[in-house]
Amino acid sequence: MVSSDATSPTLLILEFGLTAFTVVISFGWPGIGQGFFRRVERWFGQLARRRWLAVLSVALSVLLLRLIILPLFPVPLPFSTDDFSFLLAADTFAHGRLADPTPAMWTHFETIHIAMQPTYQSMYFPGQGLILAAGKVLFGNSWIGLLLVSAWMCAALCWMLQAWLPANWALLGGMIAVLRLGVFSYWTNTYHAAGSLAALGGALILGGLPRLMKTARLRYGMLMGTGAAILVFTRPYEGILLCLPVGVVLGNWMWKGKNRPNAATLARLAAATLTFAVAAVAWMGYYDYRAFGNPLTPPYTVDRNTYAIAPYYVWQHARPVPNYRYAEMKAFYQGELDFYNHIHSLKGFVPYTLVKVGFTFLFYACFALFPPLLMARRIFLDRRIRFLVVCVLVLAGGMAIEIYLLPHYVAPFTAAFYAIGLQAMRHMRFWKPEGKPMGLALVRLTVVVCVLMAAVRVIATPMHFGPREFPASNWNETWFGPDHFGTERAQIEARLSHLPGGQLAIVRYNPDHNPANEWVYNRADIDASKVVWARDAGAADNLELIHYYRNRKVWLVEPDVMPARISPYSIPESAARPSQ
Repeated sequence: MVSSDATSPTLLILEFGLTAFTVVISFGWPGIGQGFFRRVERWFGQLARRRWLAVLSVALSVLLLRLIILPLFPVPLPFSTDDFSFLLAADTFAHGRLADPTPAMWTHFETIHIAMQPTYQSMYFPGQGLILAAGKVLFGNSWIGLLLVSAWMCAALCWMLQAWLPANWALLGGMIAVLRLGVFSYWTNTYHAAGSLAALGGALILGGLPRLMKTARLRYGMLMGTGAAILVFTRPYEGILLCLPVGVVLGNWMWKGKNRPNAATLARLAAATLTFAVAAVAWMGYYDYRAFGNPLTPPYTVDRNTYAIAPYYVWQHARPVPNYRYAEMKAFYQGELDFYNHIHSLKGFVPYTLVKVGFTFLFYACFALFPPLLMARRIFLDRRIRFLVVCVLVLAGGMAIEIYLLPHYVAPFTAAFYAIGLQAMRHMRFWKPEGKPMGLALVRLTVVVCVLMAAVRVIATPMHFGPREFPASNWNETWFGPDHFGTERAQIEARLSHLPGGQLAIVRYNPDHNPANEWVYNRADIDASKVVWARDAGAADNLELIHYYRNRKVWLVEPDVMPARISPYSIPESAARPSQ
C-alpha cells in the first residue's frame, strides 16, 4: 500500500515478474543475504533514531534524486488539459490577481477546464496554482515549487509514520515514498494532480493527531489546522472524509480522554486547530467571490454548469446538452457522458466500483507491495492502526458514490495507506511457516524490488520500453512518470516566440481528433502574450479574430498531422484587413 511508479504495461509486467521471483526466492532460500541485510538495517536504524535527521534526509533525497536525473528527464512540459488549467491559475496568481477579466474575443479561446465567464480562470481549487505561482515567482520556474512540495510531502509522511510506527519503519516508509511518489510519479512530473499537496495536508493531520492527544501541545494543533487548510484549497470533499473520523476521535478525547488537559488548554488547542481551517474557508469564500461572482459558488461549479453534461455523483442526473461552439469540446464532454451512462446502473456500477479499487491499488501498491497484504487479517485485528483502517473505510464509502476516480483524488489518505501497508510488512516480517523466516526474506526482497524498479524507471525511456508520446499511448495518463510529453506544442510555441512581433496561432483539428490532446491554452493576459492560441472557428469568424489582432502574424497549426504542421494562415483576398 505504497505507491507505484509503473508507467506502461511493460513496466507492470516487469514489476510482476520481479515480485513473483522474490516470492519464489523467499520460499526457497529464506536465509538469502542475511549478513548484507543486517548491516544495512543496522545503519538504517541508526539514522532512523535521529528523527529530525531522518525526516530531513527523506526530503533531501527527493530533491537530489530528481535533480540528478534531470539531464535524462528535463523539467516536465504541460501536455494535459489540467496541466494548462493549473498553469493559468499560477500565471494569474503570480501577477497578483485572483482572476482575470473575460477576454474581449473569449469565444475563440474557449477550452477545457477553464472558465471564461464571469472571469477568465482555472475551474479548479487554487492550492496547486498557488504552489506553481510560488515556484514561478521565487525560482523563475513553476515546477520547482511542485518539486519542493513533493519533498515536503515525503518528509511529512515520514514524520506522520513516526507517530504511529517504530522509527525505522517510519524511515522505510519515507524512503519508499521517495522512490514511488516523490521522484517517479505523475504527482511530481505533471502539473495537474495536486496529489503531493493534498497528501502533505493529510499527513499533517494524521501525524499531529496522536501527538496532540499525547502531549496536548499547541504546535500540533496548529499543524493539524494547517493540514486542514491545505485540504480546503486542494481536495475539500476527500478532506471532509478524513476530518470526520479525526474530529470524532478528537471530540471524544476532549470530552473524556485519559490524558485530557484542563479546560483552558483545551480551549487554546481548539482555537489553534480551528483558526487555520476557518481562515482557509473564509479565504476560499473570498476567492470564489472574485473568481466566480459569489462566495458560495465553489470552483468547478461555473465551468461544469456551462460545459459538462455528466455529473460527479451517482445519484445525480445528466444535465441538458449545451450548445457547443466547437466539435472538440463536445466530443470531450460527450465522452464523459458515455462513461456516466455506462456505470449509472447496477450492472455497470458494481464492476466499475471494483475497477476503482484495482485502479487505486495499482498506483499505491502495484505488484511490488502486494505480498504484505497477505497479512490483511492481522491488520484488521491490529489495535495500533485500527483508527487508520476506519479512515480508509470511510474513504471507500465516500468514493463509491463518485463517478470518477484518479489516484490523486484520494491523496489526503496517502499517509494512512502507508501506515497500514508498513504495519502489514511488520506482521509479515515475523511470519515463519514451518519455522522458516520466509516473511523476513519476503519483506527484505520487497524493498529490493522497489529500488530495482526505480533504477529501471530511469532507463525505461532511453531503452524504449516506457510510455509513448501522449496521446498516442493507450496507457492511462495516470502512470506518466518523468517522461517528456507535450514536446510538439512546446516546440511550435518556442519557434513562434523567437519571431519578431506578436503571433496568432489558429489551431485546426481533424474530425477524428482526440479531445484530450488540447492545444488551445493561453496565458493570463492573452492580449499581451507573445503567442496567442485560438480555435479554428471557420473562415468568417476567424477573420473577426484576425482583424482584432491585426498587428500579429497569423499561423495555421494542425496538431493531428504527423508531425504537427504549422504554416502561414491563408486569408482570402476578398477579406482584406482594414487599414492600420
